[in-house]
Amino acid sequence: MAVAYNAGMTLNLKRPALKQPALKRPRLATASGQCSPSPLKLTLADYEHMVNLGAFEWLRERRIELIRGEIREMMAPNPPHSLVVSNLNTWSHKYVPIDEVIIRVQDPVGIPELDSAPQPDIAWVRRRDYSKRHPRSSDVLLIVEVSDATYRYDTGEKLELYAQCGIKDYWVVNIREYRIEVFRKPRRGVYTEQKSFDYESAVSPLAFPKIELPVERAFAVT
Repeated sequence: MAVAYNAGMTLNLKRPALKQPALKRPRLATASGQCSPSPLKLTLADYEHMVNLGAFEWLRERRIELIRGEIREMMAPNPPHSLVVSNLNTWSHKYVPIDEVIIRVQDPVGIPELDSAPQPDIAWVRRRDYSKRHPRSSDVLLIVEVSDATYRYDTGEKLELYAQCGIKDYWVVNIREYRIEVFRKPRRGVYTEQKSFDYESAVSPLAFPKIELPVERAFAVT
């Protein structure tokens, strides 16, 4: 279309301002409350399957155990710890009826109901074929944990774990105090009997009460 204008007329050629529409925030579905990442829990079956596949071979000498679905790295033993474990192993093999009991040293005990596979320092288990799976808590006659820096753990979370799965005889060798603490009679996930045996006394396992361990022998250096 032609536009007529007279000489001297000034044309306003500015573009009219366009009104921009207001941007609306998208409404995103969000979770209510505050959330944080949670650890991936493993069942005992998951863990044992991974072990069988060699999933942890890259750890080499680092020791691990499964506790309540979590993989925990275990502390490396110091010389006093190794000494006491060796003494207990020697005493066990000397006095335990070998046709009834297998003595396991720092090997797993499976607890499927708690998704755990602790590795106690000493475990007496009923003599059976364990070539296809590790012993379960129902196979255990005695568990011994040797405690130095791990004392709180062994008398805390480990103690609760063993009580809840029904371990009838649980010993904690307290290296710093030169004594053996014995926990028995688990009831509703709690040990209802606790006794402490000092350096000059002796303790007998529940399964074989005629066998005695002089406490000083656990700490013998020669």
